[in-house]
Formats: sequence, C-alpha cells, structure tokens
Amino acid sequence: NDEQLARADVLVFFQKGDWDDKRQIKMDQFFDRGGGAVYIHWAVNGNDRAGDFSQRIGLASRGGSIGYRHGALSLEVHNTDHPIMRNIEPLQLYDESYWRLTGEPQNVTLFASSVEDGASQPQMWAYDRAAGRVFVSIPGHYNWTFDDPIFRTILLRALAWTADQPVDRFNELVPLGARTSK
Repeated sequence: NDEQLARADVLVFFQKGDWDDKRQIKMDQFFDRGGGAVYIHWAVNGNDRAGDFSQRIGLASRGGSIGYRHGALSLEVHNTDHPIMRNIEPLQLYDESYWRLTGEPQNVTLFASSVEDGASQPQMWAYDRAAGRVFVSIPGHYNWTFDDPIFRTILLRALAWTADQPVDRFNELVPLGARTSK
C-alpha cells in the first residue's frame, strides 16, 4: 500500500506485474526519493509498455518478442571493480536466459552476460534511475539458482547496494542452505 511504499528503502520484484500508468507513477516517485529496486527474472516484463519500463530498469522484455533459452548458462563477469561484483569470477548456472530486450544496453552498468544467438547478451546489470538504484538479474527462473552461493552473494550484495548500504551487510546469509561441497 502507499504507506508501506513510502517507508520502503528497497523493493524486490520476482513476478511479472502490470506496468501501467499507476505503477509507473508510484515507481517514479519511489526512485525520485532514492528508493532502490531489484528485479529478478520475469519481473522485467513490461509487455506493450516495455519501452517505458526500460527507462526505469535499463532493459525490459516485451512478452513474446524476446529470445529465451533454458539450460546451461555461462555468465561472463564484467565490472569486477563494482562492489556488487567484487571478487566474482565467471559463473556457471543452469537457468533461463533472455535476449532481444527493449532499451539501450549502453546505458546500463553490465555485470554479467551470456552468448546467445552468437552475440554477448546482458543478463545482470545495474541502472541509475533518478536518485534511486536498480539491479536486474535475468537468472532466477529455477529455485535451485538461489541455492548457488555465488549467485546468492551477488543478489544479496545487490539488495544492500540498491538500499545504499554496505554491500557486505548480508554476508552471513550466503551459506545458509547454499549448495556447497568440500
């Protein structure tokens, strides 16, 4: 509700919502006051308003017009000087990738990409919107992806970063239930 939105520092979106005039106005107000947002997987879908949505999150999907693939996902890591990606190496997941997204890739801070249809495609990025911060992760289709300690590290750092908090704030949560081997 409006009262909760006014108090929130960060919003996490993990489902497809409706990007309509009402949501756009509320999110613009949220970003204008410095709110942060994390969008995971299909939460990037703006349907017929993908262009408007991409101006808030960097890149957005437009329903059935994107490319997508389930399977092994080799993520090349970029911007390792950014606090979210510090000490992160190329990552191997089994998840779903998207490409042919709406927006201007040169306007995002690219964190990870995969090769799809013979070209490098953004899969994780940050985007500044007004006074707010946005982080987007296309990986996150499968629940097991959240058990990967490296993916979890990136996501928890991103959550802290979008709230303008120290990125290591949630480090103790990384190993809880994570898939690790000795």
